[in-house]
Amino acid sequence: MAPATSIAIADTKLYSLAMDALSQEQVDAYWENGFLVLTDALTADQLHALNADFDIWIEESTNEVAAYGQTLDGRPRFDLEPGHSAEHPALRRVTSPVDISSAYLEVMRNSRALDAVAQLIGPNVEFNNSKVNSKQPGAATEVKYHQDFLFQPHSNEDLIAVLFFLDDVTLENGPLEVVPGSHRGPMYDHWHKGVFTGTVADDIAKDAATKSLPCTGPAGTACLMHTRLLHASAPNRSTRPRTLFIAEYRAEDSISLSPQSLPSIYDGEVVRGERTGRIRTTPFEMFEPEIPKGASFFEQQAVS
Repeated sequence: MAPATSIAIADTKLYSLAMDALSQEQVDAYWENGFLVLTDALTADQLHALNADFDIWIEESTNEVAAYGQTLDGRPRFDLEPGHSAEHPALRRVTSPVDISSAYLEVMRNSRALDAVAQLIGPNVEFNNSKVNSKQPGAATEVKYHQDFLFQPHSNEDLIAVLFFLDDVTLENGPLEVVPGSHRGPMYDHWHKGVFTGTVADDIAKDAATKSLPCTGPAGTACLMHTRLLHASAPNRSTRPRTLFIAEYRAEDSISLSPQSLPSIYDGEVVRGERTGRIRTTPFEMFEPEIPKGASFFEQQAVS
């Protein structure tokens, strides 16, 4: 990797600039498979700061019995899994953590993974959205097979989700499971019998399960994932948590075509390169998604 340099900007945050965060082999692997696992994507200090804030949120959740807090659109920020209690807290989603945590905001703006994103879809990159998805030990929540782009149509498909591992991710604690190459295949309907379920049809999911690969690794690893990649994750069947900070980015010329389901005050911030004001389109067809009425899309998938 080429040496990184840092420059100060108006709000005193530091942005890392690197020309070659990825080798050509890694670049080719990303475009062939639709995902890339990147080790040491976080510094030790970044990882510690992210976990420290999440530990505070877990502790705060023990005083709550239902989804709580508020995002920009008035929906709850903190989502609790059914069965959550003070004795067994099960905070499963924090929406737009960058809005309430300087640690999460700093990582969103400055990481080795973001340098890789800029190399893949840059040079001009905007922040799209962020969330924390957590599976506490024994958590029953699963994520059914879906494609992120079906939740968030844009004028083109140059969007990458970066999934930062805040815990060691193992085969037992509900790792991300991806279908290599599926980003180059069809976009599957996520509406079924007039209901937006946020998941693909049962026959598609069954076939996907036979082709999936788990993404595992130590805390501090990141998985870069194409917006059309078919993916899912199983419940956490272990005694260890599995928490991900997910920051999604888009090419600066990729314009949103639907309301943001994860609103943030930083939506559209240029985090690499510059603003050009240009719009680039690619041909595709899909049904308009439905914005969740509750705290997260977990409720939408629960009805499928």
